[in-house]
Amino acid sequence: MEVVIVPDAKAGGALIAGAMADLLRRTPDALLGVATGSTPLPVYEALAAQVRSGSVDTSRARIAQLDEYVGLPADHPESYRSVLRREVLEPLGIGMDAFMGPDGAAEDVQAACEAYDRALAEAGGVDLQLLGIGTDGHIGFNEQCSSLVSRTRIKTLTEQTRADNARFFGGAVDQVPHHVITQGIGTILEARHLVLLATGESKADAIAATVEGPLAAVCPASALQMHPHATVVVDEAAASKLKLADYFRRTYASKPDWQGI
Repeated sequence: MEVVIVPDAKAGGALIAGAMADLLRRTPDALLGVATGSTPLPVYEALAAQVRSGSVDTSRARIAQLDEYVGLPADHPESYRSVLRREVLEPLGIGMDAFMGPDGAAEDVQAACEAYDRALAEAGGVDLQLLGIGTDGHIGFNEQCSSLVSRTRIKTLTEQTRADNARFFGGAVDQVPHHVITQGIGTILEARHLVLLATGESKADAIAATVEGPLAAVCPASALQMHPHATVVVDEAAASKLKLADYFRRTYASKPDWQGI
């Protein structure tokens, strides 16, 4: 995996948005996998700025959801479908007809999981999947000890994850659903390019375990070590526990511009 250390979140967002824009210029109907939360917002803001400037065309782009709460109606303001409409689709000028996501309000949740896994394959697969990472190393909602070959499925959130997400529900942990639908690690690994963005000192241990630790289900993000094209973009704080940080800096500084990330 390639590790790119950037000065701050804004620089990381610009770098990843540039990679997305380059992809859309090569493949106008690319399927972009997107994540929610505060970490990826600089990516979406930088890409939206390119759209407004006319430097990239998103009219044929497609968007795929990484995960969704179980039990929230699609129009609930904190359903991830609603969040992505506000933070990704509308700023990029992409309609809901180009959006793919699991049905968290389905009566048969297992069937909804299987249907979404099939839909991703039938769409040709995800071209670039943007990921965040939890302080415990989870990606998507694949909590610790998730199978490294898992498919899209229902998962029970840890109390830490629910506490972390309570800020989106007015600070009320009891309002955060207990269950989610998430792309499995095996599903995520099928994307052609994985890009993980992490910022802040709170993510430093998880990043060190992901990049330099063993391949282990206790750190689900370590599965990125098995991917042929995985890029980890971190700010200085998130990189602070990496033993090979200087090597990663030299490697990226010596990389030809035409290679991108």
